[in-house]
Amino acid sequence: MALIVQKYGGTSVADPDRIRAVAEHVAFTKRRGNDVVVVVSAMGKATDNLIALADSVSKVQPGREMDMLLTTGERVSAALTTMALQALGIDAVSFTGSQVGIITDNAHRKAKIVEVKGDRVREALAEGKVAVVAGFQGVSLDKEITTLGRGASDLTASALAKALDADACEIYTDVTGVFTADPRIVPQARKLQRISFDEMLEMAGAGSKVLALRSVEFARNHNVPLHVRSSFTWEQGTWVTDEQESNMEEPIISGVVTDLSESKVTIVAVPDRPGISAALFEPLAAANVNVDMIVQNTSHDGTTDISFTMPKADMSTAESIVSRIASEIGARGVEHDSDIAKISLVGAGMKSSPGIAAKMFRTLADLDVNIAMISTSTIRISVVTASADLEKAARGLHSAFGLDSGEAYSAPLPERK
Repeated sequence: MALIVQKYGGTSVADPDRIRAVAEHVAFTKRRGNDVVVVVSAMGKATDNLIALADSVSKVQPGREMDMLLTTGERVSAALTTMALQALGIDAVSFTGSQVGIITDNAHRKAKIVEVKGDRVREALAEGKVAVVAGFQGVSLDKEITTLGRGASDLTASALAKALDADACEIYTDVTGVFTADPRIVPQARKLQRISFDEMLEMAGAGSKVLALRSVEFARNHNVPLHVRSSFTWEQGTWVTDEQESNMEEPIISGVVTDLSESKVTIVAVPDRPGISAALFEPLAAANVNVDMIVQNTSHDGTTDISFTMPKADMSTAESIVSRIASEIGARGVEHDSDIAKISLVGAGMKSSPGIAAKMFRTLADLDVNIAMISTSTIRISVVTASADLEKAARGLHSAFGLDSGEAYSAPLPERK
């Protein structure tokens, strides 16, 4: 008998029909003799709707109260999924994150897991029940309800799989696996059978929405293999593991990742002296603003421009901080650009293959795509371009590096958020 952790995302439990379909999926797995733990996200756009509701009530939104509000979405999904399972004759019980002992630090909205106890889940499994757990949430060391950040139901599943020593951790979503690009942008994208943790980590960090970054980090650190698959079919998905199969035919690049969720901020004419960067980025870090790419221009006449990218969602928080710091350090001003796109090449093969960056830049030049910023790691190259150039740049790079499948992706595609 195997112990399987299954996570279902918001589109998989978006309405009653889909919840019943998930219950049938879980029931099938249970009836094949497996122990099953189910982790669910909030229904569809429930979390976005709760945030909008909070915005309509008050602009004062303490983290504690937002966590109290937002955790209700996953609790609704867990309860309804449990009822659907019971209607199929499957004994099931739902739990909140705190009830299963997901202990976090005290940071509201972006809490980190400290420990997973899991005693009540083990008791339920011992009684032959399916345990349905509300994702995205836990309880702090101060005994307060906390959330783990957007998309963190994946993290809940990975953490439970590790704590329970599960045989498999299946991440069910609205696509059939991890693709070489977003099929909505690059129709000839193809599904990967297997990808390494490091590559998936770079893809998630570059903006891929298939898996949440922190869930991949946790899975890599604790060696929890993830199977990304569709909740609408039984076909095999993509395995994310610590091993990459060696194949001479495998392309150097595993994927082209696109991201429209960031804005660029430029602080103009910053005095070029020690301590300026620390004065700027320390307050942003203290406010939990996640700065991505940073470029500092060459100094001229004692001043320089500093540009960085950050999530558009954090702009309201960052704007006042950046304006204040710019004034304090004597910068000329602050410029914002929200019409940008980040396009990244990811592939373990580029470690030993020179010329990848040159080929990427030549491809973009031939497409008349201007590059505003560049960032690299050992297995990733990212560039910032105008958002209007996203589709032609992604498709051009996908073709240039031999990733096209030869036919357009035909499965139903989720709505772009």
